[in-house]
Amino acid sequence: MSDKTMKDVAEMMADIDFCMMETKTDGDRIATRPMSSNGDVDYDGDSYFFSYENSRKIRDIRADPHVSLSFQGTGGVMGLVGKPGNMVAVQGKAELIDDKSTFAEHWVPDLEYWFKDGIETPGMILIKVHADRVTYWSGMDQGEFTL
Repeated sequence: MSDKTMKDVAEMMADIDFCMMETKTDGDRIATRPMSSNGDVDYDGDSYFFSYENSRKIRDIRADPHVSLSFQGTGGVMGLVGKPGNMVAVQGKAELIDDKSTFAEHWVPDLEYWFKDGIETPGMILIKVHADRVTYWSGMDQGEFTL
C-alpha cells in the first residue's frame, strides 16, 4: 500500500513535460500523440494542453471526450533498465476551452515555440482533461486514485 497523496503524484507529473494523449478516433480506433503539459499540473484532477482547433485530436474530442494520458519519467542514470522511473496513467474527460483569459492563466513562455503569437494565436484552443482515475508507479510503489 502506498502513502502517496494526489499532491505527490501531481509533482511526479509536473516533472515529466511530455505525455501521450489518447483519443478515440474514426472506426473505433485509438489515436495517440505527444503533448506537453509544460508543468501545468496543479492537481485537483485537471491537466491543461494547448492545441490548434483544426487538429484531429480536437475532432476526436468533440466526437467523444473520453481521453487517457500516459506520463513516463526516467529512473536513475540507466532509465527503466537500471531503476524503474515514475509513470502515471490518467483516464478522464476532455473539455475544450476557447477563452483568452483562461489561456493567459495557463500560458508559459515556452509555448511560443508552437504558438508564435502567444494567447493571440489564431485557431488556438485549450484542452482541459479532468481525471476520473489516476494510477501511478514509482519504483516498487504503486497506487490509484478515483476522483
